[in-house]
Amino acid sequence: MASKRAKSRVYKFAAIEFEQGLHKVYAFAMPGREIAQIAEITRIGKEGKKLVGFQRREIQAHVRQIAEYLNKGPNLFPNAIILAVGPAVKFQKVRGRETGVAKPGYLHIPFYADGERVAWIVDGQQRSIALSRSTTKDDLMVPVVAFVANSLDVQRQQFILVNRAKPLPGQLINELLPETDDVFLPKDLAANRIPSQLCALLHTNSRSPFHNRISRKSETAPKRELINDTSVITMIRERINHPNGALAQYKGFKPGTSNVKGMYQALDAYWSAVAEVFPQAWKLPPERSRLTHSAGIRAMGALMDRISARLNPDVKDLRGAYRRELAPLAKSCCWTSGVWPYIEREWNAIEQTSKGVNELTRALTSLYTDAIRA
Repeated sequence: MASKRAKSRVYKFAAIEFEQGLHKVYAFAMPGREIAQIAEITRIGKEGKKLVGFQRREIQAHVRQIAEYLNKGPNLFPNAIILAVGPAVKFQKVRGRETGVAKPGYLHIPFYADGERVAWIVDGQQRSIALSRSTTKDDLMVPVVAFVANSLDVQRQQFILVNRAKPLPGQLINELLPETDDVFLPKDLAANRIPSQLCALLHTNSRSPFHNRISRKSETAPKRELINDTSVITMIRERINHPNGALAQYKGFKPGTSNVKGMYQALDAYWSAVAEVFPQAWKLPPERSRLTHSAGIRAMGALMDRISARLNPDVKDLRGAYRRELAPLAKSCCWTSGVWPYIEREWNAIEQTSKGVNELTRALTSLYTDAIRA
């Protein structure tokens, strides 16, 4: 426990305390080069199958540019670092000086000799690294905003929200969303939470046809060999949100009421059938097969809607039903060679664009219609 660890010192900063909802928030200033001594950066990664952390990797060029600016000193550096702090951080109110909602006092932040930190950087990782590496002799004071958050979930929420206006990689957001409570997210991000959760399940379940084949920001496998996670998430979202989508029946009207298990079972059944009907095309990477290409994932998702509408709602063997519906297309699809019928496009001319997806969807729908009529 924290109380049993040896403290080498306790930092004491003049601060103000105020509340936002149920959270305590503190504003103060501290020497920039000391931020790294009390706060750590939790890089996104995996421990087994568990997602840990949330920060993207260090951008060395950005860090170097900031450090070069700081080394020229003296400098203006008003950008605040945002920290999440644990319960070991204590606030001591100054009596008789409270004004309005803000309470002045002192924030006590322990520094442990064993290197453990009591704070985590939510925003400003590149700046904090640059500050710690700066060679200037000036003890530059930097504004800091800290909030109490024992939960990694809260830290992830704030990391996503704080970075909304910045070019945060879509893959990073996609992977963090399933670990975040959608109640506190904007509508556009909340709408992607279940699709992102289902994408993660398809990737991690050893029995899934997508097992270990979807690109993930926390993993280091070559992206060119993997199926794009954005295309999978978009495919799933379209099946949920379209009135006639294959997954629309599982969608709840309020947060937390959607049948995610039912959605996953339907997706697993359909794409397992796809993998069985087109085994060679499914095994190949996107650059060699339009089935695993983003356009193929999206177009086959649209075909799932069409097929699902024909199936008996009480069908027991959903995977087998999908397989029977797809089987007549096995020899007609040009996933790895040839020219697609109805659109007269070479297999590798189908692009990852709205036009490419629409063309491929039209070809697949026409082939399926022919199979039904036969």
